[in-house]
Amino acid sequence: MASVFRIVTLADHEPQALFDASLSIDAHVRSMAGSREKAIAGVTSGSIGLGETVTWRARHFGVWFTMTSRISELHRPHRFVDEQASGPFRLFRHVHEFDAHGDGCRMTDEITVASPVFGVVAERLVLVPYLRRLIARRNEHLVGSLG
Repeated sequence: MASVFRIVTLADHEPQALFDASLSIDAHVRSMAGSREKAIAGVTSGSIGLGETVTWRARHFGVWFTMTSRISELHRPHRFVDEQASGPFRLFRHVHEFDAHGDGCRMTDEITVASPVFGVVAERLVLVPYLRRLIARRNEHLVGSLG
């Protein structure tokens, strides 16, 4: 069984600006400094595109993880999807959507995750809240980086 959650972030920026920032490997690395996340293979700097992969190495829960993600959908400037190609999860799918909202943008993240380690209860009590905080911090960093 997979868990699904959404995070909605409002920003005073055009959807295109947040879309581009969200595809930036460099911006992602800066936003994940707390977990010492690094891009170690595939696209390791600049922007990632449709069909391309990036392999991340990061420390979460005191353990080093390696995960390769692939951009499986890209519809500029409104939506893209990254999915785990290999790594620690049974399933990890992150849908990024960007819509005009007032004078700015509504960025919606929908994450579907299933862990091989945690049971469903622990997944929802530990993993989902952790990922929710991680994505919220990332979004805060991306919005702040645009000025």
